[in-house]
Amino acid sequence: MIGERIKSLREKKGYSITKLADLAGVSKSYLSYIERNVQNNPSLQVLAKIAYHLDTNIEYLLGEELSPKVWVEDVLDDEWHSILRDAVDEGMSSGDFRVLKDLVRSHKWKDEPPSAGKKKSSNIIILHIDH
Repeated sequence: MIGERIKSLREKKGYSITKLADLAGVSKSYLSYIERNVQNNPSLQVLAKIAYHLDTNIEYLLGEELSPKVWVEDVLDDEWHSILRDAVDEGMSSGDFRVLKDLVRSHKWKDEPPSAGKKKSSNIIILHIDH
């Protein structure tokens, strides 16, 4: 099962066994053994390296019924690419993005009508992280 999933994802990305082995830092023969289920107990470290370059996760390779990660190019338009590039250029790390995502998801956004005579307040929180 692990080997089949790796091979399928590798082929979808257009990688040869040699290319994926080089990217993941494993030998071509070892990767071939995994794909053909000759080696059916690779270490989590090896699986993590392979999963990273196939844009998936270890859980998926081990048989979880999760679908592989959605390819960024399939869901982000040019505006999103620009926003992300600017954030990274300004020093935002992947950890910062995760914290921000968790913060946004933890808050229940509501569209409450403003009270008579009062301005509607915003539920937007601006987070600035200095390094």
